[in-house]
Amino acid sequence: MAAPGSAPASRSRTGSVARTAVRVLLGAFLLLAGVGHLTFARAEFQAQVPPWLPLDPDLVVFASGIVELALGLALLVAPRRVRPLVGTVVAAFFVAVFPGNIAQWAEGRDGFGLDTDAARAIRLLFQPLLVVAALWSTGGWAAIRRRIRDRRR
Repeated sequence: MAAPGSAPASRSRTGSVARTAVRVLLGAFLLLAGVGHLTFARAEFQAQVPPWLPLDPDLVVFASGIVELALGLALLVAPRRVRPLVGTVVAAFFVAVFPGNIAQWAEGRDGFGLDTDAARAIRLLFQPLLVVAALWSTGGWAAIRRRIRDRRR
């Protein structure tokens, strides 16, 4: 029998498996994207660097690739106690690169097969889902809520 106010064990295990699966998928996605930044998709990623950014697009792609490799690896191997922090940093990274995705849509630049305004707009809808997935799968969302609750006390 579950303790009062706690989830039944079966639901808890299912939730844990789902969170782990999402975290591992995000980690693998970031590792693949990081490798792509540094190798086979470098030009495609440069299409996402806004022209108003006062940095060399190749430098931005290279640096973001290194960051993606580090974040992907952290999602896969970080100990449970630091996963909420990792998830929060990954979510912040997804927020930080969002202006590049908006610029690609607003300026009609092709990249990754996104060659219509509709395709680029649909892609924008998925960025908030990545933020939520990073926070949910690592416990970052719950950690943020706890901090807010503790500050109110």
